Amino acid sequence: MENNSLKFKDIELSDKEWADSLLAISDFQGTEYCFTSLYIWSAVYSSKIARFGDFLIVRSGSGSEAGYLFPAGSGDVKAAIEAMMEDASSLGRKFSLMSLTDRTMHIVDGLFPGKFEFVPVRNSYDYVYRREDLVSLSGRKYQAKRNFIARFMELPGWEYVPVHYDSPDCGELIGECMRMNEVWCRKNGCAQNLSMSQESCAVRRALSDFRQLRLTGGILRAGGDTVAYTVGERLNSDTFIVHVEKVFSEVKGAYPMINRSFIEHEAGDCIYVNREDDAGDEGLRKAKLSYHPAFMIEKYLAVKK
Repeated sequence: MENNSLKFKDIELSDKEWADSLLAISDFQGTEYCFTSLYIWSAVYSSKIARFGDFLIVRSGSGSEAGYLFPAGSGDVKAAIEAMMEDASSLGRKFSLMSLTDRTMHIVDGLFPGKFEFVPVRNSYDYVYRREDLVSLSGRKYQAKRNFIARFMELPGWEYVPVHYDSPDCGELIGECMRMNEVWCRKNGCAQNLSMSQESCAVRRALSDFRQLRLTGGILRAGGDTVAYTVGERLNSDTFIVHVEKVFSEVKGAYPMINRSFIEHEAGDCIYVNREDDAGDEGLRKAKLSYHPAFMIEKYLAVKK
């Protein structure tokens, strides 16, 4: 008989191959179902992973509560969730399921009718765009973006440089991103802001392990200076995800320019682009909405009644 106990472990680079194979089975479109996202944020969210048959199980949080992701992979979903419940009980923690979508919420409600309350978590909604919209920026609603890009293209010696994990100059280019990131953090006071400090930790991890994570990036330069960089990868069968985007805001037009250039050059075989959530930051929310998402991935927290 199968041992249903879950053996959680820290998320390591060596887990990427097996985790990716199970994530690919479910083909979920949410940020949380990307190994890079789990890995670079694991220290911030105290996340650990386990394997249950052909399911990837993720547990986050500490203290009195234990949050779990809906299992990714294939097999008996109910048995996997029951194993999560047993794990939470063994730790003396309250059990919850995080980042449920409409689809997975209905699956859970069908398997455990009436046992859970589902609470929307707006700050975690992912913004998903059509790649073609982000590249063409056509129509009146994108007029301001096109104007800013035109202003940027007036700068002398501007260039977009792709960063690929398997290219000979990858190390040198990632070093350039790291140096810009340090300057960006000093300018924006990362050390004095907990949320920004946590994000900085995740960004450094993404850059440090860029090659092993098999990521893709892009650098924007103007006048010989680095003014923006970004990092992403393919998320599932039809969606590209942008993990990091850092821009010196005083350089007019750099934001829309790095956004468009990166998606145009690196996400060519994808239909959609997931630009992750806004974490409740009003400025970030306004910026993401200004690009007119095709749809939002609404997310819910399931807590036992």
